[in-house]
Amino acid sequence: MKKLLCVLLVALFTATAGIPCPARAASSTASTGRWSKAQANAWYAKQPWLVGSNYIPSNAINQLEMWQAATFDPRRIDLELGWAQALGMDTMRVFLHDLLWKQDPEGFKKRIGIFLDIAARHHIKPIFVLFDSCWDPEPKLGPQHPPIPGVHNSGWVQSPGVAMDDTAQYPRLEAYVKGVVGAFAKDDRILAWDVWNEPDNPGGGDYAAEEPKDKFARVEYLLPKVFAWARSVHPIQPLTSGLWHGGDWSNSKDLNAIERIQLDESDIISFHNYGWPEDFERRVAQLRVYGRPIICTEYMARSAGSTIDDVMPVGKRLDVGMINWGFVNGKTQTNLPWNSWQRPYTLQQPIVWFHDLLHKDGRPYREREAQIIWALSHSPKGVVPESVAHEDFKGAPLILEPPAESGTH
Repeated sequence: MKKLLCVLLVALFTATAGIPCPARAASSTASTGRWSKAQANAWYAKQPWLVGSNYIPSNAINQLEMWQAATFDPRRIDLELGWAQALGMDTMRVFLHDLLWKQDPEGFKKRIGIFLDIAARHHIKPIFVLFDSCWDPEPKLGPQHPPIPGVHNSGWVQSPGVAMDDTAQYPRLEAYVKGVVGAFAKDDRILAWDVWNEPDNPGGGDYAAEEPKDKFARVEYLLPKVFAWARSVHPIQPLTSGLWHGGDWSNSKDLNAIERIQLDESDIISFHNYGWPEDFERRVAQLRVYGRPIICTEYMARSAGSTIDDVMPVGKRLDVGMINWGFVNGKTQTNLPWNSWQRPYTLQQPIVWFHDLLHKDGRPYREREAQIIWALSHSPKGVVPESVAHEDFKGAPLILEPPAESGTH
């Protein structure tokens, strides 16, 4: 999640007391059973062109509110995934959280199963995210605070966050990874596992003082272990962790230690890009050298130059999976830009939405965007319909309603 345009000084990773040396912790690809390039590409060849959004129900402020028993809302999820199906989407990227496993492992697995039932009915295979280094590093179970007025993603929480400071918590994190991935390791309703979102993100927002001590050294130690824990339960789904910042990704000298782990351990390559189409295409070219399938698991920041109109067709032409940030505008308030943390939009909303595709009632923010998504998702892999590039493109009329056979729970 590329939250704020911040300067990262992550090259100077140092081991700290109580943390084993990251260099010794990194496991070899041979011992962890990473997919071969041939296996990864064969898997990708069987998939449709992957298109979707990062998904959280519009009535949830974060991962905990989405999944906890008191606020889990299958009816809303069914409605919104029906809209995704009507647009032609076939995947969604969905964040989990380690505290949900700690709180109620059996209940958590049951709710994941309900979610998968709903998603499968709408022909959507999610990518599940296990850990996340972005935003609030002190997650707490129970009722979540309301959105901060005028602020982007004001309630999102890290996983594991400050729990990384306590090495005694690591067996619990291992149990979470093995428990969740193991429970669904043979479930073909799941597309992939994204083991750690932006692991070397410094957090963002106003949380610097609360961040885990020596965060990047701890992540450098844990990340290869998370890959190994997930692989130890033999999932049929590929594993990944997406690059999101920095220099030339094709040049090992430009990679920090965490990025090297991401590239060395991922079965399929994923990345984030919120820049102009030219920058997006440059990043794809850098990743082609690794010879593996590529999915962009975050893009679209309209006022920063990343749009459905201009970037999504590039991804389609290059046969790169495309998952934008934000689906239905709601409690996350990600229609507001990153700089709302410094300047909250309390008096007037921005004219141009930053993220998100739909209003809470299912109306597209821009009808043209909905038409482009529909047209690209209904054309063969690698093919961009000529009409999509035309400014007068009208596309097929869309009625974003769940199909008649869609049920509610």
